[in-house]
Amino acid sequence: MRLFCALLSLAPACTACSWSFGLDPAKTEIQFTLHDVLHTVHGTFKLKRGSLNFDPESGKASGEIVVDVASGDSGSGARDRRMHKEILESQRFPEATFVPDHVDSKLAPEGRLQIDAHGILRIHGADHEITLHFQVESAGGQYIGSTNFSIPYVQWGMKDPSNFLLKVEKTVDMDIKATAARVVTCD
Repeated sequence: MRLFCALLSLAPACTACSWSFGLDPAKTEIQFTLHDVLHTVHGTFKLKRGSLNFDPESGKASGEIVVDVASGDSGSGARDRRMHKEILESQRFPEATFVPDHVDSKLAPEGRLQIDAHGILRIHGADHEITLHFQVESAGGQYIGSTNFSIPYVQWGMKDPSNFLLKVEKTVDMDIKATAARVVTCD
């Protein structure tokens, strides 16, 4: 534990420390990929706000990561209007929110930190249990975390945009790269 704390610039007696990461919306990239038979659709969403707080000893976590669903952009106005109106229903459900409740963290090779954040992803008006696996690296006093995961959007109650001409996958792949500042508080 002491080596872990020293590598992360914590005080030597860090057993009573908690960590807080504040995500920077301007330095966060949220990308999505949806595959279909003919081509692949790529797009982005914007982060509204985000924070992750946890106790490395107990794993207890709190905070929230809030994505602006209405910011979804695939580069095609017609496709985006349909995506927002019929699939995401972003006027009714303007945000997707991840609320962590437990975190497991460990050092990975080369001084990287692996963080598995378990919690609830609220999207399209429903809650879904999920664990996000982050790879975190320190750079210039900030932490850069990345994760990727799939959302089974049809299974989770969103409309399937497929028709007799267009056949798309029933999952959308998400790739997130976030920059955060860390605050450590110790008793």
